[in-house]
Amino acid sequence: MVCGICWSLYLVLSLTGLTHQSQSTRTMLTSLKNLVIDNSRSTVTFNSTLLRKLFASSANKHGLNMRAKSVSFSVNVRAKELKLGVGQTVIYDEVLTNEGNGYDDRTGVFTCPVAGNYIFVVDALSPRPVWLDLYLNKAMVASLHISANHASGTYLQISRTVILTLKKGDHVKVVNNPTHKGTVYHHGYSGFSGAKLF
Repeated sequence: MVCGICWSLYLVLSLTGLTHQSQSTRTMLTSLKNLVIDNSRSTVTFNSTLLRKLFASSANKHGLNMRAKSVSFSVNVRAKELKLGVGQTVIYDEVLTNEGNGYDDRTGVFTCPVAGNYIFVVDALSPRPVWLDLYLNKAMVASLHISANHASGTYLQISRTVILTLKKGDHVKVVNNPTHKGTVYHHGYSGFSGAKLF
């Protein structure tokens, strides 16, 4: 019975892809869902792993990307306030998520595992003055700054969001300014996050 369902799904996917090239993905998926539900009512044992493989295989055959590899990370400074030297990479010690294993908590560097468009957010709670830069490989692509004109001892929250097109193997990191020392507060107030959009 399971083989019959799989064969039916394969036929629907094949025929839909060959005879209705302009048909929307949503309509095709709705048809498949209805077929699976109708056929599974008469089936006691259902192999969902086999079904997922069939969907993925057929979708790729017809140019659909039903299950793109997900990549995301979110990290914080948790244990102690960071006193940053000139040009020092910020190393975030608390990893909240690291799907795709792109972020290295030993170096503070995100290495792109899958090419695509990514969004990155850098935020920091810091006293004056501080300059933090976001680097893509060796190029600075964004900066955050708290001026020395603010009152001494005052901590301010700063943030920067960027969207970058990355190739597999590109590196993204947060670096303290190459000409000044800086401080980044801990307890989860300062972080670095990124996610593959598409």
